[in-house]
Amino acid sequence: MKTMFGPRSRALQDIDGSRAAYARMEAQAGEIDILTDRELDFIASRDSFYLASLSEDGWPYMQHRGGPAGFLRRISGNCIGFADYRGNRQYLSTANLAADNRVCLFLMDYPARRRLKLIGHAYTSDDPEKVAALMVPGYDAVAERAFVINIVGFDWNCPQHITPRFTEAQIAQTTQPLLAEIDRLRARIAELEGT
Repeated sequence: MKTMFGPRSRALQDIDGSRAAYARMEAQAGEIDILTDRELDFIASRDSFYLASLSEDGWPYMQHRGGPAGFLRRISGNCIGFADYRGNRQYLSTANLAADNRVCLFLMDYPARRRLKLIGHAYTSDDPEKVAALMVPGYDAVAERAFVINIVGFDWNCPQHITPRFTEAQIAQTTQPLLAEIDRLRARIAELEGT
């Protein structure tokens, strides 16, 4: 949390009257925010996230990353990573890390209306062992490199303005029992009409 707040945000918090609460939170934190089981479980359950990096000109670049749930995972301590699968081959995020290794990850859970922001220092690795360790078994995609991120800060945000969104699988799981009941009732009606 300390790394998230700069002098200007602290000044605006003072004006708003929210600074005291955030100051207490910062006082409890160390130099870096340590990922707990809460954050690690949330990270491991995501099947996508947004990655922001900075270009050589200082402009932010935001990219969506996706894969099977668990493709973003803890390597050790506060270090997380993912296998970088072949995509559009622009290499913007990869190139940006050469100029400035600071990144921000934005992870969403729309149905539960939760979001987690992570900041850290990232690098890529072509080491076959690192890449293989981050690949998801059974996922049919070509991994080009590993993305490794050392997390220095994170922040959970309030759910106030998150619109719940659901995947097709989540909708199917909810509606399947209802559709089965409709089929059962239709069959029963047809049976009764036939007698």
